[in-house]
Formats: sequence, structure tokens, C-alpha cells
Amino acid sequence: MRFLFKTDYDQDIRLAKHGGHVFWYSLLGLFLVTAPFTVEEYWLSQMTFVLIYAIVGLGLMLLAGFTGLFSLGHAAFLGVGAYTQAIMVNAGLPFPLALACAGLLSAAVGMVVGLPALRVKGIYLGMATLAFGFIVEEGIARWEHMTGGNAGLMVQYPKLLGMELDTTGEFYALCLVICVAATLGIVNLMRSSTGRAFVAIRDSEISAQSMGIHLARYKTLSFALSAFLAGIGGALYAHKIQFLSPDQFGIIQSIDLLLMVVIGGLGSIHGAFLGAIFLIVMPQLIAMGKDFLPAAIGQAAGLQGTVYGLVLIAFVLFEPMGLYGRWLKVRTWFQLFPFYRKGMFKRQKSFQKSDRLK
Repeated sequence: MRFLFKTDYDQDIRLAKHGGHVFWYSLLGLFLVTAPFTVEEYWLSQMTFVLIYAIVGLGLMLLAGFTGLFSLGHAAFLGVGAYTQAIMVNAGLPFPLALACAGLLSAAVGMVVGLPALRVKGIYLGMATLAFGFIVEEGIARWEHMTGGNAGLMVQYPKLLGMELDTTGEFYALCLVICVAATLGIVNLMRSSTGRAFVAIRDSEISAQSMGIHLARYKTLSFALSAFLAGIGGALYAHKIQFLSPDQFGIIQSIDLLLMVVIGGLGSIHGAFLGAIFLIVMPQLIAMGKDFLPAAIGQAAGLQGTVYGLVLIAFVLFEPMGLYGRWLKVRTWFQLFPFYRKGMFKRQKSFQKSDRLK
């Protein structure tokens, strides 16, 4: 059992709360750094997808988990970043400049999409973002002389410092650096007054406004930052798959992204990574499980969607805090053993949503 005795404010804002954090995160960092030399190429490629989706998940977590604004068209920002990156890199622009433009253009679009959030919320905001997603998908398909339309668009390998990153290990290292930078940025943002304002808006807009928080400014900023990270993830996604088509950024992709943060655990940065791992690993498990199922079930076209739906229903009913919430319960059980009580995590009413995240 670990007890933390806080004696100054610096302990509250410290990244590593205790020695255990330092040890486990150092061990994780060592594994990630040495992965190109120790992990097979296929699994290294899957880890690259996890890093890319984690970057997008961090942005959606900021919007949905910390600000309380749900988006059902988030794949549109992913598509804007991907196509911006592809067009600029294919035109001969340097990779860092194209990456910055992809993120900034997505952020600008996010600010425009965030305008409905100033007047609507809940399911109505979801409908507005869903409509935006359809508009972007159709726009990409129609703008053929720039995007290639439904015929698709090929993407070149990224070039950095005169080197072409054409191997799985090199591109993995690039994604790892960007993912770590994005994670540190979100962690520090949530420790700042801006991050606290986001959480206040999520808990109660009326209370936040009474404390002097400008709702319009912070909601728009949340949309912009979320879209920026989605654009960065989209740019890396474009280089990873090397071929873009409009149907890759449709409603199914948006649902997958929302499913990622809900199952990972809303309101936690760890949840973005756990959700990204789930999003990549789950199709692999379904593919392996088809061999053990009857042909009528294993070869069914909607098997993956059905499994995803059942998993989501199970989490909503039995574990609303997602994978990270389950991990917190397991960790607490080990920390308090043998004094753990069965009703310790029994659901109870709370005045604010943040009370359930402590």
C-alpha cells in the first residue's frame, strides 16, 4: 500500500507523482525506443498505427473527455490533415512545413465547426458535426483535380533532413517522437488554467460562466486544438497507408474514433492510448477467432460491427469508465489487499462529473 504525503503545491503539478511512475514509464519508454530492434516488422507497423490513433485520440479526448463536447464527424479533421499533407508533400514542400500546415488548416476548420457548439450541445452538436463529416467526405470526392476524387491519391514517403523515411522502423521513430510531444503538450495543458477551464465547462457550463470563464472562447479553442491533433494524426496516417480515398474518412471512421475514447476511458489521457490499442488489436482478435467459429458466423459480413457493438454495450453497462477505469479498480485491489471492500467502487450520485474521476 502506497501513501503520498503532499507538503507543497509542486507535488500536485509534478508529472511523476511517485517513484513507481518513474520506474514504469521509464520501462515503457525503454521498450518503445528499442522496439525497432526487438519487434517484428508486422507488429512494429501495428504499433505505428497505435501511435497515430493515439495522437488523434488525445485530441478527441480533449474535446469529449475534458470539455464535454462530442463529435460524430471527427474523421473529417483526419481527412483534412491527410489530404493537406499528401498534396503539399507531393508538390515538393518539406515534410515539417506540410505537417504544420496540415495541423493548422485542420485547426482552422475545427474553429468553424466549433461555432455550432456555442449554441447547441449534446445530440444536436453531434448531428451538426455529423453533417460536417458528410460535407467533407463529399467535398473530397468532388474536388478531383486536387484530391483525385474516388480514384484516390498516392502519397510519397516523408523526407526529413534530406533522408527519405521509407522503412517501418524510421517512420515508427518519427511517429513516436510526435506522439510523445503531443502527450506532453496535453498533459501540461490540463495542468494549466486553460485545461481547468475545459473541465469546468464539462462539469457545469453555468457554474463555469459564473466564475468568469468565456464559454465561446474556450469551446472554440477546444475544437481547434482537437482538430489540430486530428490533422497531425491524419498527416502521419497518409504517409503510413500511402493511398487516400474519400471513403476512408466517413462515418464509420468517426464512430471508430469515438468508440476508441469511450472504451479507453473518457476523461483520462491513458484512455486515449488504451483505446488506440483496442482499436488496432480488436480486428486482429476477430480475424483469429473466425477460424474457431462456424462458417455461417465467421464469414458473415457484419461480424466485426456486431462484436464492436456488443463490446460497447458491455462497457456502457458494466464499466462506463472504460479500460482505464477497470485498471484503476484492479490497481486499487492490489494496493489495498487484503482490506479491499466489494462495494468500494459502487456507483453513487455525485455533484460533478469530475468527482467520478478521482
